[in-house]
Amino acid sequence: MKLKHKVLIYNFLAFAVLFVLFRFILYVSLSINSLYLSAIAAIAASILAPKFAVAKIEGLEKIVMKWVFIKGFRIL
Repeated sequence: MKLKHKVLIYNFLAFAVLFVLFRFILYVSLSINSLYLSAIAAIAASILAPKFAVAKIEGLEKIVMKWVFIKGFRIL
């Protein structure tokens, strides 16, 4: 599997897990329309989800991660 495909899967899984988590927490704590709950959860998940990318480091392609809670990039 190419690294670009792995990165796409990692980005989707990170977003999906956070989206479902936020959606459930908002559903339990608020009683508003489900469309608004989904929109709020999607915005929060897209901001807080880690971002994965393929970078060429020292001639090799590697997966790097950028997250709001860590400083700089982390090589995976």
